[in-house]
Amino acid sequence: MNPPNDRTSVTPPDGWTAVVPGLADVPRLGELRGRHAAPFTGSAAYDTAAIESEVAGAASWTRRQIVLKDTDGVIRAWAHAHDRAAGRTVIGVDVDRTTEARTQGALARWCFAWLADVGRELAVQRDVAVTQLDAGAYAGDDAQKGWLADAGFAHVRTWWQMSRPVAPGEAEPGALPGPKAGVTVRQVARHDNGMPVAEDLNTVHRVLEEAFADHFNSYSESFAEFAQRLREDPGHRWDHWWLAFMDDPQEPAAEPVVAGALVGSQTAPDEAGVRGSYVDYLGAVQQARGRGVATALLHAVVADAAARGRNRVGLEVDADSPTGAEALYVHLGWRTKYTTESWHRDLTI
Repeated sequence: MNPPNDRTSVTPPDGWTAVVPGLADVPRLGELRGRHAAPFTGSAAYDTAAIESEVAGAASWTRRQIVLKDTDGVIRAWAHAHDRAAGRTVIGVDVDRTTEARTQGALARWCFAWLADVGRELAVQRDVAVTQLDAGAYAGDDAQKGWLADAGFAHVRTWWQMSRPVAPGEAEPGALPGPKAGVTVRQVARHDNGMPVAEDLNTVHRVLEEAFADHFNSYSESFAEFAQRLREDPGHRWDHWWLAFMDDPQEPAAEPVVAGALVGSQTAPDEAGVRGSYVDYLGAVQQARGRGVATALLHAVVADAAARGRNRVGLEVDADSPTGAEALYVHLGWRTKYTTESWHRDLTI
């Protein structure tokens, strides 16, 4: 198959204006994103703070984006690219689904072509010969998947977006099973001013790099990139980072060794106005797998969410993972709310 013709120019499609969005555009961008998601997630709600961060906050520093406006000055499409790591650019396109189907397709084609140019520019800056464009789609979004296929992308992975309800009583001691013998869990240590202790942060990064080294599409990420990227999320909280430790059965008198880590965040209020917690990353080192480390970390997060008055804990799981991780989540009360897909395209520079 011949690669798509995705060289763009400064000139947007005929009759349209292409500009970089600003803070005043946040409500419209949220509306586009919410309406896009609603048929597949069951909700048109969007996180205003997250979009503000993408457009004009900390998250904007590693992003490039553009919007297309019609002759009335109304935004009908939003293309955004995240310089995620060396060799990887995460992209997204939100198109106004209330416009005529032919117009939607034309806008999407131009956006994906523009994003390919951005991906090339980022790859040159990173000094890499090949870069991956990493896009997403809802499993039932045939229009988006068609645009991706036309732009040279291929479906490579499926993800289950899962959620677990949290009951207030789960904050009480003994409401949830404690860790297995020899396993302990604690939050990342913090200084008196609330800032985390650097040694613990580096330990979390090291554990997750090791735990995900053999996972699908894993990219090595420096500690600085890792910490900055997570802090870009308005829901980020240092007191949502956890470490797990285990005793060495061969040396019972030795100090416990690090066994796993979890990075969480808080999510925007739901329709009832109640916030939730979210598990961004959960990993255990190889020698700790099967020791109950992941279960202990998940129970800690559920109890913490209950203590904060939250009503749910969300996470994402690889539906194609050979480890069968979803079985653990289902056993602990998580259920799939909706399904997403990863679509990739490699660009040679």
